[in-house]
Amino acid sequence: MSPQSADRVIIFDTTLRDGEQSPGASMNLEEKCRIAALLEQMGVDVIEAGFPIASRGDFEAVNQVAKQSGRAIIAGLARATKADIDRAAEALDPAPRKRIHTFISTSPLHMKFKLQMEPETVLQAVKDSVAYARSKVDDVEWSAEDGSRTEPDFLCRCVEAAIAAGATTINIPDTVGYAVPDEYAALIAMLIERVPNADKAVFSVHCHNDLGLAVANSLAAVNAGARQVECTVNGLGERAGNAAMEEIVMALRTRADRMPYDTGIDTTLITRASKLVSTITGFTVQPNKAIVGKNAFAHESGIHQDGMLKNAQTYEIMTPESVGLTKSTLVMGKHSGRAAFRDKVRELGYTLDDDKLNDAFKRFKDLADLKKEVFDEDVAALIDDEILRARDRIKVVELSVMAGSKKPQTAELTLEIDGERKTHTAEGDGPVDATFKAIKALVPTTARLQLYQVHAVTQGTDAQAEVTVRLEEGGKTVNGQGSDTDTLVASAKAYVTALNKLLVKREKTAPAAMSA
Repeated sequence: MSPQSADRVIIFDTTLRDGEQSPGASMNLEEKCRIAALLEQMGVDVIEAGFPIASRGDFEAVNQVAKQSGRAIIAGLARATKADIDRAAEALDPAPRKRIHTFISTSPLHMKFKLQMEPETVLQAVKDSVAYARSKVDDVEWSAEDGSRTEPDFLCRCVEAAIAAGATTINIPDTVGYAVPDEYAALIAMLIERVPNADKAVFSVHCHNDLGLAVANSLAAVNAGARQVECTVNGLGERAGNAAMEEIVMALRTRADRMPYDTGIDTTLITRASKLVSTITGFTVQPNKAIVGKNAFAHESGIHQDGMLKNAQTYEIMTPESVGLTKSTLVMGKHSGRAAFRDKVRELGYTLDDDKLNDAFKRFKDLADLKKEVFDEDVAALIDDEILRARDRIKVVELSVMAGSKKPQTAELTLEIDGERKTHTAEGDGPVDATFKAIKALVPTTARLQLYQVHAVTQGTDAQAEVTVRLEEGGKTVNGQGSDTDTLVASAKAYVTALNKLLVKREKTAPAAMSA
């Protein structure tokens, strides 16, 4: 049986590589490792952890993900050069299962203006780079960047050469999101039919969403014989993003009558993965987003509600539980003990050491004193906040604000900076502005505020606020998150978390041509 005729679709997640290329979506080492661990727990087959030669930070992220990996294949991206491939091999070395993913542009437009190379030179580069990568690892993936706009005859020659040189996976990206489903499916079918050694490799697709067709194109390609889909959590990615992993997986599961293929993904972890990536990157999921949007299983229309009460299948083609979504339930309160809290933490899928658990429990008790009802979402937000701030050099100690219609609005803020407490009072155009000015007075920085957003974790006037702040400094962007029942305290925490990331953020001067 050829790789293309199997009923298993390989899920290749590139949230940590292509997803991170979204402006403002950069992640630090600890955050990448957290996401990678959850992706592996979900059953993702291949995790593309980064582009090792891009920076020391990228190299260390790939290397650390490789060290913690188990069942999943860990991939590192490399251009068609020995230096890139060597660096990728070095970063991936600790992984039990590793893949070098090398690529080069093949479309006339890219070859002429981007690479400034003749087709025959590109073809030779394909042979040389794949062969060299295969000398380093057994699992090599080759990608034809801008494959959907490549001349068919030349694409066939490149694919044949890559397989002959040792590539076990052939990826045909729709790099600029230009293709439409029937066209893209025909391209994959043509390659499988025309390339003589096509049965020696798995065909893969990597679709961008510029026309909103990434998922449709990917599924069309699967029906045409592709057996690997490259995707990201929440569709994260540069420009309009990539094919959304949760949409691919649930479409294949829900429409098995038309697409009888299995992915091996534990779909009950989808909502958790979506929330984790959203929290870390600061990219809030739109309410009407398929599968993971907050309205995906909400019904307001009277006709819809009536149908749902009679039979849920009238307006739901999948259950909320199938993607890990459960109703908020009151299970914890101020009288709950440490053992009950530990069980709840485990139930929500978190693993904390004793010190972090103790810190989280203390914050939970403080929260329970402030809120009448403590929901699962509250506990999850509290733990996420605790984990994100675990190693911060700067911490919020105390905040007092004077606000209202009578000016001036002022904020008196105490921070702990490298163990030393410092206090400053600032005036501002509103309490948030005053708070941020106080922070900047205590921690001088040239960083510019690019994003400030607030949303409630649960309903009610006593709900925790979850705040995301994005700062830009010297062309680099970082996100900070903070949660608290007081929106201003959550805002201060978010800003300070972003500043902490700036303190440790590594220089990331990526080489050109990082797409695919």
